Amino acid sequence: MYLADRSTPQGATDTPDRVRGTVRAVSPTVLALGTVSLVTDVSSEMVTAVLPLYLVMGLGLSPLGFGMLDGVQNGVSALVQLTGGHLADRVRNHKLVAGIGYGLSALCKPLLLVGSLGALGAALALDRVGKGLRTAPRDALISLSAPPDRQGRAFGVHRAMDTTGALLGPVLAFLILGVAAGGYDAVFAVSGCVAALGVLVLLLFVPGGRQAPAPPPASVPEAVSVPNPVSGVPEDRPVPEARADLRAAFGLLRTRRLRVLFGCAVLLGLTTVSDAFLYLLVQRRTGVDEQLFPLLPLGTATVFLLLALPLGRLADRIGRRAVFLAGHAGLLVAYGLLLWAPATPALPYLVLVLHGAFYAATDGVLPAAVAAVVPERLRASGIALVGTGQALARFCCSLAFGAAWAAWGDGPALAAAAAGLACCAAACGVALRPTPTTGVPR
Repeated sequence: MYLADRSTPQGATDTPDRVRGTVRAVSPTVLALGTVSLVTDVSSEMVTAVLPLYLVMGLGLSPLGFGMLDGVQNGVSALVQLTGGHLADRVRNHKLVAGIGYGLSALCKPLLLVGSLGALGAALALDRVGKGLRTAPRDALISLSAPPDRQGRAFGVHRAMDTTGALLGPVLAFLILGVAAGGYDAVFAVSGCVAALGVLVLLLFVPGGRQAPAPPPASVPEAVSVPNPVSGVPEDRPVPEARADLRAAFGLLRTRRLRVLFGCAVLLGLTTVSDAFLYLLVQRRTGVDEQLFPLLPLGTATVFLLLALPLGRLADRIGRRAVFLAGHAGLLVAYGLLLWAPATPALPYLVLVLHGAFYAATDGVLPAAVAAVVPERLRASGIALVGTGQALARFCCSLAFGAAWAAWGDGPALAAAAAGLACCAAACGVALRPTPTTGVPR
């Protein structure tokens, strides 16, 4: 299965999701992981919702400084993500590595209460380390809990639950800012308590333990005939399983389909403006009141929540390439509206709808596509490899966009990002196209 592949592999057997002849929507593991992500995202999005305004308006950070801080967050997460995927495959315990990541994100929240830029930067870096550690093992658990022809549905359900937390986080931050005397400190304190609850849910309800070795592929013999060193008589001996090390992980890029996915993720990441910058642009271009700024992520999260499962199912049905590219086309339209549309009351809503649809069409589709082209024993490593490339690209985009904003202004910076996105999306559309002669992906 690939971004355009819609067929179920021949010889696929029934999974635990098939009960009494009917296919359950998702497995209990996916639901448990979705609950953990929901609670954790309430915590993280409470901070994310107020952070741009807190840094730029409260601490007086320049757009270039904010771009550097935002980029460093993405860069740290990207570098650690590959480590998390490798460790999960190496120890064969995806829950353990994911739990360390969730725990680290919860433990760093008290640093946000210190009030200095240095402590805040350290807290954000530690939070990104935790996110990087948990992302690939969590997505590997999701992919291993769903049959190949229902990967889009499983990721869609998880992303919908995840986004429910992203929806509730800004609302909670908005309410706390309105009633608490401590303002931002109150938001940060409540965020830490909610993050600890997410770790508790993971420990109690997500199935875990050390995974058994995956069976060898059908094309690889389970045993080979070798001479006995004593008698000289040939005898069958099992083929040793390849170790899940970094060399094997990077060796996945020798597979053309994964290499194309990796390249497309990097290209598109280089022209994807970060959420924080997009919300700042919406506020500047449309004149949204500063008190309502924390609610802007609410619009994105609402659309993401509503469309994640339908678009995941659509990707399983018509092919992932079309849904993936359509999401980026919607983001390009959002950029165009911010650049050239008049500042009408409807403009913020249109931009946020397109922004949420972009995430619903891409966030779960990409790891589902990666999971279909890498073996089970390297599932977390493969997902982490592509995720790392994408996150590093977005790190570079944050730095470049912040510098362009400081040098040219927000309009020319966004126009450059839009032109780059249009070119990269066209190139990826060609790279991901099915083979003309066979109608199946290359």
